[in-house]
Amino acid sequence: MLLIPKKWDKHCPFCSVLVGKLGCRATVILGGVLSGLGMAASSFTHSITELYITAGVITGLGFCFSFQPAVTILGHYFVRRRAFANAMSSTGTALGLCTLPFLGNYLHTEFGWRGSFLILGAVLLNCCVCGAVMRPLQPKKHRGEPLINHTPPQLEKEAKQRGRFRTISRFLVASLKEHMAFDQLCNNRRYCVFAIGITFMMLGFVVPLVYLVPYATAHSMEPSQAALLLSILGIVNIVVRPPFAIIFNMPWFKGRHIYAFASALLFNGLSNSICCIGAGFPVLLGYVVMYGLSMSVVGSLMFTVLMDIVEMSRFPSALGLLAVMESITLLIGPPLAGILVDRTGQYFYVFIACSCVVASSSVFLMLSFLWLDKKERKASKQDQLSAQPKPVKPASNASPGCECSSLP
Repeated sequence: MLLIPKKWDKHCPFCSVLVGKLGCRATVILGGVLSGLGMAASSFTHSITELYITAGVITGLGFCFSFQPAVTILGHYFVRRRAFANAMSSTGTALGLCTLPFLGNYLHTEFGWRGSFLILGAVLLNCCVCGAVMRPLQPKKHRGEPLINHTPPQLEKEAKQRGRFRTISRFLVASLKEHMAFDQLCNNRRYCVFAIGITFMMLGFVVPLVYLVPYATAHSMEPSQAALLLSILGIVNIVVRPPFAIIFNMPWFKGRHIYAFASALLFNGLSNSICCIGAGFPVLLGYVVMYGLSMSVVGSLMFTVLMDIVEMSRFPSALGLLAVMESITLLIGPPLAGILVDRTGQYFYVFIACSCVVASSSVFLMLSFLWLDKKERKASKQDQLSAQPKPVKPASNASPGCECSSLP
């Protein structure tokens, strides 16, 4: 079986540091080199441990350095049509989901698993081309060397040695504060709610894609026909995302992207219960179409919502921290589903559990953001009332017994 890291494993907080120091273009090119070399090196491995290092660690870091800067620079390029740009750019994910099952099977049949890794490594080097065509956000400023150095070289060297550890510690603390977005998690309520909801969502969002083919083949479906379901899922995403991109770019959806996202997430969770009806091809085909429709909306709006609730200057660090949180549940989800299959002996319990998890996370997001919006509207009304000038009351007599007379 061809091992290819999933797109949800492409995030890393360390990538936020590289984006801030090197820029998006250089980081994407570095990611392309790492992913290509890691995948090509996998063809020369002789044990599963070596494959973990090459295809898992090295290629995974390369995907990390390629994916996150691409999303970040997209938010800088587009402001008015950001939802449309995010939806159209995510269509490439659907294209890969549609073609990779057939490409992987063909390469494995014709060239074996070693040749497949080598060819895919060459394909991944195209990420360097993608990074090269990215226009830098700001031109680099070149600074010349000072003409006169008033500090003696010996004293300067001693000062550097004394303050080395202090400088390193301060740099590490400052980097964690800048690139891990803990301030957003503590002070930005919307980001905190969104991060919690997405983290819980990832516990069951990816699992149906992992267990769909085993569920179909366990009920006497041909492997090629079961793999066709994933390709149909990718085709649905390719067809649906462009019109959804146009719809979500309309002015009415401005400020309401989170509710469209939560509604699609609720629809996605409830669609998993279709698999409980049966495991025939017509039933699973209907499930794939329903799942693909909701998945296209979720994939199109996920980063748009994140760009709406955090500033673009803090977006790389916010995305990195969100990736750390969701990666935990992303790794836990499939093994828990495997334990459930081993205990019950049935696959449809996995889809029921995923339906409950994803649907509950969508309800949590929708209710939380409704409460936050209501609270903000109430606070804005109070501010407007306090800002209005108070009417001046006419002065009354200090005491009723006082007599006043006017003088010329």
